[in-house]
Amino acid sequence: MILSRIKTMTGLHWLALFAMIALAWAALFAMAVPAEMRAFSSLYGAEFWQALCTVTPDTAGFARLFLMWALMSAAMMAPTALPAFGTYDDLVRSTGRGHFTLLVTGYLLVWLGFAVLAAAVQMALTLVGAVDLLGQSQSPVLTAGLLIGAGLYQFSALKDACLSKCRRPISFFMQHWEEGPWRNGVRLGLVCLGCCWALMLLGFVGGVMNLAFMGLATLMMILEKLPEIGQRLTWPLGFGLIAWGLFALTYVFI
Repeated sequence: MILSRIKTMTGLHWLALFAMIALAWAALFAMAVPAEMRAFSSLYGAEFWQALCTVTPDTAGFARLFLMWALMSAAMMAPTALPAFGTYDDLVRSTGRGHFTLLVTGYLLVWLGFAVLAAAVQMALTLVGAVDLLGQSQSPVLTAGLLIGAGLYQFSALKDACLSKCRRPISFFMQHWEEGPWRNGVRLGLVCLGCCWALMLLGFVGGVMNLAFMGLATLMMILEKLPEIGQRLTWPLGFGLIAWGLFALTYVFI
């Protein structure tokens, strides 16, 4: 069913969205290539990417972090919203009203706001030595806190309420349809933020430029928003994160 739905996403607006997602992942890959590979400037533009990935305690350093988190948000969160985007597209075709691009823009605007906050958090953690220059936690307490916090959030009423809207996008859009595509997109972005912010911050555990970790997190967030699969995943994921956090906490006492 999912594959058959994807096959219908062939309009120019869908191709533009998929191109944006692919370009965001490509940019993240280029930023995440190892230092020795960056030496091949003819292939990767070493000086540009090395400067882009350098965290410095100034405005330029914050701008680099914001760009990185903005790319991460687009690359990771847009795919999780594809079922909702597809539902909205169906409603636009059936009613003759709405605007797909405005919806997606409003959605991504929310995640750009998250990117600002995440960049500020990473800058602060870097300056105090809690994370390294690749954005990976250097503190067992921070690691455990992020994991246990994300695990506990899996059982929260807010998480459940946000997930219920993501899993039933038709009800969500019918409830707020008269507000228009822009506000619908912002609302959807906020609901998605309520679902995923804690899991996104786990980038500080796996390393914010660790593509394998980002890919796994994206897959988990996609599956969690699917009605049948997600209901079986949310609580086990929460227990797993808490267990991982408790294990990480043991390093404090070693």
